[in-house]
Amino acid sequence: MTADRLRLGALAAYALPAAPLAALYFPVYVYLAPFYAAERGVALSALGALLIGVRLLDAVTDPLMGWISDRTRSRLGRRRLWLAVSTPLVVASVWMLLVPPADAGFGHAAIWMVALTLSWTVALTPYFAWGAEITPDYAGRARVTAWREGAALVGTVAAVLLYTAQGDAAGGLRAVALFVALGLPLGVLVALRGAPEPALAERSAPGVAEALGALRDNAPFRRLLAAYFINGAANALPAGLFLFFIDDYLAAPDAGWVLLIYFLCAIGGMPLWSWAARRWSKHRAWGAAMLWACAIFALVPLLGPGDVFAFAAISALTGLALGADLSLPPAMQADVVDLDTARTGARRAGLFFALWSVATKAALAVSGGLALIALDVAGFQPGAENDAGALTALALLYAAAPVALKLVAVSMMWNFPLDRAAQEGLRDEIALADASATNVS
Repeated sequence: MTADRLRLGALAAYALPAAPLAALYFPVYVYLAPFYAAERGVALSALGALLIGVRLLDAVTDPLMGWISDRTRSRLGRRRLWLAVSTPLVVASVWMLLVPPADAGFGHAAIWMVALTLSWTVALTPYFAWGAEITPDYAGRARVTAWREGAALVGTVAAVLLYTAQGDAAGGLRAVALFVALGLPLGVLVALRGAPEPALAERSAPGVAEALGALRDNAPFRRLLAAYFINGAANALPAGLFLFFIDDYLAAPDAGWVLLIYFLCAIGGMPLWSWAARRWSKHRAWGAAMLWACAIFALVPLLGPGDVFAFAAISALTGLALGADLSLPPAMQADVVDLDTARTGARRAGLFFALWSVATKAALAVSGGLALIALDVAGFQPGAENDAGALTALALLYAAAPVALKLVAVSMMWNFPLDRAAQEGLRDEIALADASATNVS
């Protein structure tokens, strides 16, 4: 079934859980550290170490969840079952983390950050694998991921609106937690009822050692994963430092509305990148988007206190490129899974997207955690009178480092080998092998 034949209702149903799941990202990676630092007295370096620590846990639990998901057999399917199981776990964890008691400190944050990380893994790894399997079509996969990531951007915008509308950090985090608590069960229920999960034949079931060997030998997978991690780190740096940048560098604490412009432009640009994937290729479209973002974001160090509208213009223009970062790499990852299936006969989308999830969350946490530690070492104090050295460190981490990282990612992906023709050849190989296996049986 191609995405063109997939009903719009089914696409929307599959995409819907992405909105409340994505609503967690900004509270956890942007708003949480300032809240626990300012309201609960937790050191920035401790919060940075916590973010890195939970990502080390992901390095074990995400591949394990992918392996379990690939081998699950149930009436709901391999993927949908785990989305249903994870929902109450995510809701409980996010409520305890974002709505902590008055005496909560580092220990409370650590316990519930770990709980949320584990429940996130149970949800996201099968969910992304489901999206990779819902259609075999090269351009259709970009459409599926565009719907999912578009819904994720809507959820992110909703989280920003809910947070800023409350007027204080505690109220904002509570509003986001309530949105997730109500929206995630509803979204999952709609997805389970309205989106199909194809029943895919598996010609072989290699063991763990064979699976790891196949991953190691899949050069396009390693290349794509490395570039995605580097670009994810580039995006995570300004995301994690946004509140510090507008409060302490631009001296504009009321400029949180700029985030809305950024994400609304990302939503508006999503159809552009879906079109570019059909007309050109996914890897070249992604590379062009990253180069565009670099050219615009390089202007950020020229800003000074009070330059809010110039910053808003930069955010709007770079927001257009965000849709490509979100939708095109996961669609390319589905093509990489085809290479593995053609070579081995195995259906291991869960394992592949588990490692993809590790890269996604590691990029967010490692770069964000290291940035918080670096700011602490540089003597930066949120909301205080900072010297020129501390503010320079903030500006370099916020703007210069992301540009350098994105250029590295572009250099890795510009000549990526799995274009439309290569992927269609892989699908023909898989279909022929499946037909042969069916005839033999």
